[in-house]
Order: sequence, then C-alpha cells, then structure tokens
Amino acid sequence: MRNIEAFLGYLKFERRYSDHTIQSYKNDLFQFSGFFKGGRIEDAGSSDVREWVISLLEKGYSTRTVNRKISALKSFYKFLLKQELLEKDPMNKVVTPKNKKTLPVFVETGPLNFLLDQIDFGKGYTGLRDKHMIELLYFTGIRRAELVNLKVSDVHLSESGIKVLGKRNKERIVPVTREFADQMRNYLDSRNDYFSAKETGPSYFLTEKGKPVYPELVLRVVKKYLSLVTTVEKKSPHVLRHTFATHMLNKGADINSIKELLGHSNLSATQIYTHSTFEKLKEVYKQAHPRA
Repeated sequence: MRNIEAFLGYLKFERRYSDHTIQSYKNDLFQFSGFFKGGRIEDAGSSDVREWVISLLEKGYSTRTVNRKISALKSFYKFLLKQELLEKDPMNKVVTPKNKKTLPVFVETGPLNFLLDQIDFGKGYTGLRDKHMIELLYFTGIRRAELVNLKVSDVHLSESGIKVLGKRNKERIVPVTREFADQMRNYLDSRNDYFSAKETGPSYFLTEKGKPVYPELVLRVVKKYLSLVTTVEKKSPHVLRHTFATHMLNKGADINSIKELLGHSNLSATQIYTHSTFEKLKEVYKQAHPRA
C-alpha cells in the first residue's frame, strides 16, 4: 500500500486536492484492492479492471459513480508510470460506460420565497443560523464545503462580497447585494452576542457549542427545511447551488458570469443549466401554444 500512500500525498501536496477528494480516491483504490485477488493492484491488468467495472454496474452503482472510480484508477496508474514504478498502463483498454444525461434538480422560485419569507426557523441563534445558511447557499451558489470552511475574515461587508476557497484551493470573490450584506451583518452581531462568553474559532457558522459546523449538519438543516416546501427528490445543499444557477440564467444572467460565480474551471460544467432552462421553455411552449 506504499504506492497508494505516495499517490495520496502527491494529490495533497502537489495537486492540492481537497481532503474530501483525496478520501474519495483512497476509498476507490482500496475498494479495487479488495476486489482484486491477484495481489497488489500494481499488478492488475485491463481484464481485472473491466471485471471490477462490470461488478460495480451489476451491484447498481450509477455510471457517474463508476466513471469516478475509473478516473481514480487512471490517475493512480498514471502516477506510477510517471514515477517509473509501472511499465504498462492497465487502463489503456478500459472503456468507460456512458453517463446518462440528467438535468440538475432545482427548486422553483415560489416555494423558496415561501420558505425564506413565511417559514418559522425558530428563535435564538440556531434558528437564525439555519435560515442564514440556506440564504447564503441560495444567494451565492457556493458549495457545502465552501460554506463549512467560510471564515468571518472572508466576509467583506463594506465591499458587499465574500471570499470563497473553492476546489483545489482556488479563491474567488462572490458579490452579495447590500440588503443581504445587512442580513449578514445582523447574523454576525447575533453570533457575537450569543458566543460573547465563549471562546470560538474563526468559522463563520458555528454549532451551539461554538464549534465549526460540519457537512452532515448543513445537509440535515437543508433537507429539513426544503422538505417543508418542495417534493423534489433530492434535498441537499447542491440543489440550492443548482437553483441559484438556474434562477440566475432564467433571469437573463450571462452564462460566463455564472461560471465565475460558481467557480467552475471550464464552461462545459456550467452549460448543463442551459439544458434545464430549455426544458422549462418547452413546458411553457406546450402549455401556451394553441397547436402544441
């Protein structure tokens, strides 16, 4: 397993991958290692990888998940070749299964407005924090990990913007409206009052005990409140990110601007939202055209 540990170190210190991504790569490599009975996975061949891929699909893994695992293996073997620890790449003859095209799930404007304007989140710091987390996810489109890692020092209220540390430690500035900047100021005042007698770290969002919030807590909060207003199957922070992008595009925002706001490295990742808005246009057309 020495080569796997060296590879993970390479991802962390040279490629600067996030801890979450590194853990995913580690899980994928160890999963293949458990499947491969021929010894070290460095000795695996193309047929071994193909058998593993087939077994994953038979177990019900989605093509997207399987392709992510294949990508982990490709990166690992490419690293070994670069380090001259491998002579032949077993991934050369491995064909990746085609992903099914799925449109991003998002929440309509009406239910979200009802959630933010009418739903009671409860009194005290926790209720204010939970509502503010949902607002921040929807108003800025940031990822869950970016919200969890947000620091008080990243919030620049005088400039109406927040500094976000995205994937591969890539920084970007996300603007907010003056009205939302006032809401952020109100949250910070309440946060500071609530924890005035406790020592807290630099994190923007805190648990009731003054510790940084964690991914599972954010997921639990979002799922709880989205369940009150929508029947979409997925109720996660990423759905609010999809909702942000879709609503912006529907209101005429330039797709390149949305790309920058979301922190996408290339435009192809953002273009999926154009498909979503096109599907919406088709629905409107069918409902409104007299001969449709």
